[in-house]
Amino acid sequence: MEFYDVLKKRHSVRAFEDKDIEKEKLEKIIGAFSLSPSAGNLQAYKVHIIKTKEVKEALAEAALDQNFMAKAPIILVFSADQEQSTAKYGERGAQLYAVQDATIAAAYSQLAATAEGLASVWVGAFDPLEVSRVLNLESYHIPVALIPLGYTSEIPEGRDRRDVWEIVSEV
Repeated sequence: MEFYDVLKKRHSVRAFEDKDIEKEKLEKIIGAFSLSPSAGNLQAYKVHIIKTKEVKEALAEAALDQNFMAKAPIILVFSADQEQSTAKYGERGAQLYAVQDATIAAAYSQLAATAEGLASVWVGAFDPLEVSRVLNLESYHIPVALIPLGYTSEIPEGRDRRDVWEIVSEV
């Protein structure tokens, strides 16, 4: 799929078919987010691939009862590795760069999923302490985004976007 078509086709989807994601497609998504830019090329993040029904249900509950998540074949959980970024960049690395690294990787995963004919949605509304508890994360791994992935069972409607010149300025 051509890059600009990927951008146009990516929509937030909250309804998934009961169909597994092929190993090859998941590997391509992993390959894509592993290529995302990161501060100092540290890749100061970790990605947790969740396939287990019970863990998906616990994450859905931690995400303020967004129960559709449990129906996705896979949930990718991106966490910022504050310890790794702190070692090189100090407090700014912990509080900003590691979060940016995880965020960029998560965005790449969504674009790659779209290119592979899959759907996703960015879930940012969740209790980070509960997600950390469910996944048994180290204290320095801060959950940043939950990305359910799968084949869509709905046709998402296009949404109106702001005029580009409302968000862009030239100096």
